[in-house]
Amino acid sequence: MTRGRTAQVLTQHWDGATLQRRPDHLIVEEPLEVHLDGHLVGTTMRTPGHDFELAVGLVHGDGLLAGAEVLTCRYCATGSAVESGFNVVSVDTGGVAPTPTPRISAGTSACGMCGSTAIDELRDRIAPLPVGEPWPVEVLAAVPAAVQPDQDLFARTGAVHAAAAFDRAGTPLVVREDIGRHNAVDKVVGRLLLDGRLPATDLGLYVSGRAGFEIVQKAWAAGFSAVVAVSAPSALAVEVARHAGMALVGFVRGERPTANVYSPEARA
Repeated sequence: MTRGRTAQVLTQHWDGATLQRRPDHLIVEEPLEVHLDGHLVGTTMRTPGHDFELAVGLVHGDGLLAGAEVLTCRYCATGSAVESGFNVVSVDTGGVAPTPTPRISAGTSACGMCGSTAIDELRDRIAPLPVGEPWPVEVLAAVPAAVQPDQDLFARTGAVHAAAAFDRAGTPLVVREDIGRHNAVDKVVGRLLLDGRLPATDLGLYVSGRAGFEIVQKAWAAGFSAVVAVSAPSALAVEVARHAGMALVGFVRGERPTANVYSPEARA
């Protein structure tokens, strides 16, 4: 295997009758240790690439910045980036952000917040979104097809999720892929934050899988007024979206896409 976003391995393919040896491309998964102002935040498993965006999006989504501006983002503030395998990222606010409480355990590419933030804490930390123009369902339902051409890693490996920020016309503006759904979202949010484009009240967020509580929480914290998911949301995600005033659409499928609207787009 070679380090990078994908690795080539030799596999045996069963065609229904015989086994044939052939190369296959697999997605790479490695740990990323995130620090904020020299303090450990935690470790998440991710697909290498856009690591600064991931780290910034993660600390933002967890509410750790508390409004502080990100001054720098770099690999391994305690030593050589090469020695750490480019798997340690330090986010610096000049000590303005509160000292973070480290996560008890390493996060996986699937668990995201792992329930560490309750809905009541979200209500205390994040204000409801401003009421704006409703999102037409036909625009939201067309987003997955618009994002698909930019899912290069998925086309090669079939093993990653995508997240994208899209505008009112349904045009993807930032597309990121990662083995973890939450990581892909963090990369999108991190890019927007570093570009000075948060809160993203005029944008929507697309995810290529389900819309759980953590996905909607991250979208709300970033100010997105709509979330589009290929699969289902959870009941708690719907409750969060309705409280936030966010449009939430799931089960977007097909060439002539159908969709379920769980949080009325009129509140978007």
